[in-house]
Amino acid sequence: MITHTRVIILRMIDYQDSSFILTVLSEEHGKIALIAKGAKRPKNKLSGILQVGSILDAVYYYKQTRGVQTLTEASTAYSADIFRKHFDRAAILYSVLELLGQLVHEHEVNTPVFVFAEKFIQWLGEAEEVHPQIFPYAQIRLAEITGIGLIDTHQQETTYAYLNITSGNISDRSEDEMSYKLSENQTRFISLALHSKSSSIFGIMLENGELKQLVHHLDVYFKYHIDGYKERKSDAIFEQMLQVNS
Repeated sequence: MITHTRVIILRMIDYQDSSFILTVLSEEHGKIALIAKGAKRPKNKLSGILQVGSILDAVYYYKQTRGVQTLTEASTAYSADIFRKHFDRAAILYSVLELLGQLVHEHEVNTPVFVFAEKFIQWLGEAEEVHPQIFPYAQIRLAEITGIGLIDTHQQETTYAYLNITSGNISDRSEDEMSYKLSENQTRFISLALHSKSSSIFGIMLENGELKQLVHHLDVYFKYHIDGYKERKSDAIFEQMLQVNS
């Protein structure tokens, strides 16, 4: 079946001398693999437009029983060029793309996730300034969109709360041994992320240690609720960004 749809490139690997295998999030078919034959050749019609993070209007042959679909045409809907010029934006982008790849199963259509990813990439590329806190914010939003969202039950007058991994509750008490006590800033950050989509959340200054700890806690939450969830390779780039910004 010939399909014309929008895709987001999550990952690219070399294939033989002249081609790429792409892992994409497709609006029509969810996460799939595409082969871009000859895309490394300068005169190929796909040459120069394939980049991790780019959003494409793509045409491919689709058969669900086939492991890799064939990309035949593509045009750029949003270019990831901007991320080559800004290390901090790229570090956040790669972490979010890797997270997306783990949250969506092969051939699973998830329109809310696709819509979030499409808007997020463009916003991240065009924002006047970016903050490292954007990544844990994306973690919290994606947990909500995929149906495992955190639930804020803590009393607003308290200065700290617990992240209870098993239930997903943000509460005033530890429910079991799989609970993390959050700092005051972490508590405020999660609470605001759950109740508002305002950019004012990035005014909550998380120290690098608090930020890394919060990302870790949220990863533990994902690991508990999603089978096969793995460590991100892109975390090394994200941590390098934190060192540069410290």
